[in-house]
Amino acid sequence: MLELAILGFLYDAPLHGYELRKRITALTGHVKPVAESTLYPAIKRLEKADLLARATQPGSVAAPRHVLTLTETGRNELCRRLAEPAQRDITDENRWFTVLAFLRHLDDPSAQAAVLRRRLAFLEEPASFFYSGDRPLRAEELDDPFRRGILTIARATSRAELAWLRATIDSLDAGSP
Repeated sequence: MLELAILGFLYDAPLHGYELRKRITALTGHVKPVAESTLYPAIKRLEKADLLARATQPGSVAAPRHVLTLTETGRNELCRRLAEPAQRDITDENRWFTVLAFLRHLDDPSAQAAVLRRRLAFLEEPASFFYSGDRPLRAEELDDPFRRGILTIARATSRAELAWLRATIDSLDAGSP
């Protein structure tokens, strides 16, 4: 998820590490803050794989800044990861949001629709946070108001996402953005 976010934000524009960290935190920080001890090793891995490049620019007030840019190889890798996301990137809501944040960089509407169809198929499977044996429980079956609340909120969120997915897939299939 972190590498995808790095590649995605650098696809938009060259950034220095601090600005990149701010943007990633804005996208995913509510789930897990991005520590420098996590971000900079990921940047070094991507740089070593020739997915991004680093250039030194003079600082306006302080020390020189390292500006990161996406290489052509990095652009191709981002598009590959977007076109073929791992199953956990489809099923985990937070990872899904990272994919969704950059899916516009995939130029092919049919490829975009294929990714959305995978999410749609996942959401259409019966699921719950709570089960009776192997059977998913519905909110109406629970006496606990807090667990009922979880299921009620999840149902509303899922319905909204399902409606958006179907409409967006139809739009992509029709050739309009």
